[in-house]
Amino acid sequence: MGEHLKEKWDRRYAAAEGTGDIAWVLEENRHLLPSHGEALDLASGLGANALARAGLQVSAWDISPVAIDRLREIAEKQGVSLSAEVRDVIASPPEPASFDLILVSHFLGRSLMPAITSALRKGGLLFYQTFTRTSVTDEGPSNPDFRLADNELLNLFGELKIRVYREEGVLGDTSKGWRDRAMLVAEKTV
Repeated sequence: MGEHLKEKWDRRYAAAEGTGDIAWVLEENRHLLPSHGEALDLASGLGANALARAGLQVSAWDISPVAIDRLREIAEKQGVSLSAEVRDVIASPPEPASFDLILVSHFLGRSLMPAITSALRKGGLLFYQTFTRTSVTDEGPSNPDFRLADNELLNLFGELKIRVYREEGVLGDTSKGWRDRAMLVAEKTV
């Protein structure tokens, strides 16, 4: 990814307050987390600490050096251990069969999806959430290329066994629920 994209994310993380939110897909499905293993928070931003607090060996990758520096500071203050690396995940995807769990939150690189599937070990879990084109607010990217079409997330990971899926779209009372996003937890069974 270009220098422009790295600079954009550096600016965003330099201005960000707090310690990074726990990904909702992780928060809602914490009971599915393995008790041990190697986890990757891909395009991590500031959020990888939740996996480390769950007892997993965590690698956090992000294109933004600012995000990685802040993540390291937060981890030290919280007393958690993780490996944080500045990495362009499109140019340098994870190696095959290298993780027991992969978390992706608010990142959409469609070309990377086969590598994500391949990077899971047998029995490994994918926790994924990102924005959808069907939305009720302006939250998220304005470029539709960085938003999922209806049910697209299901199709992107067809080789995995879907354990949890949620995409509410504009169904029912749009002032309630989890809108503007899709989330999935899937298992690599072979």
